[in-house]
Amino acid sequence: MSPTIHLAQQPEADELLGRSPLAALVGMLLDQQVPMEWAFSGPYTIARRLGGEDLDAAEIAAYDPEAFAELLKEKPAVHRYPGNMAKRVQLLCQYLVDEYDGDASAVWRDAASGDELLARLKALPGFGEQKAKIFLALLGKQFDVQPTGWREAAGAYGEKGCYRSAADITGPDSLAKVREHKQEMKRAAKAAKKS
Repeated sequence: MSPTIHLAQQPEADELLGRSPLAALVGMLLDQQVPMEWAFSGPYTIARRLGGEDLDAAEIAAYDPEAFAELLKEKPAVHRYPGNMAKRVQLLCQYLVDEYDGDASAVWRDAASGDELLARLKALPGFGEQKAKIFLALLGKQFDVQPTGWREAAGAYGEKGCYRSAADITGPDSLAKVREHKQEMKRAAKAAKKS
């Protein structure tokens, strides 16, 4: 049973995120320097442009890089930086093919602990510390992937009842609360720079 996801705020795109581990990873990868809904609707757009109902890591990894970049650049573009993100998506898919036989869910399926899962996520191309912790929290909170110590490994993103990231979005109200939290963080960072 797939979870009901509300990250793209579009039913078809969210349905894909809920049933496709690779789509969820690609959405998280795209989630930078664009609104979250834009990033998380990207996997659905890519799948449709490839002519399929899902993403396939081996197909994307083997795709001609220039043609794949053009696919992401098509209007409406998948990302503000479609060429750069096309490279990142292909690197992620190649890593999944090389390390996990193209099976994205294998990244977390048998992780024995939150720390092990965090290490696996940080090893993914394009996933730094923060992105890995957010995705770990998303897996725990919405996909029921909860190895021992997952909340601790996810840091503040793993806390119950918080509205810090994509992991906490379950609809329009929580999306607004996450946006509010991010604005507060930006204001606090600006204030800290001035003092």
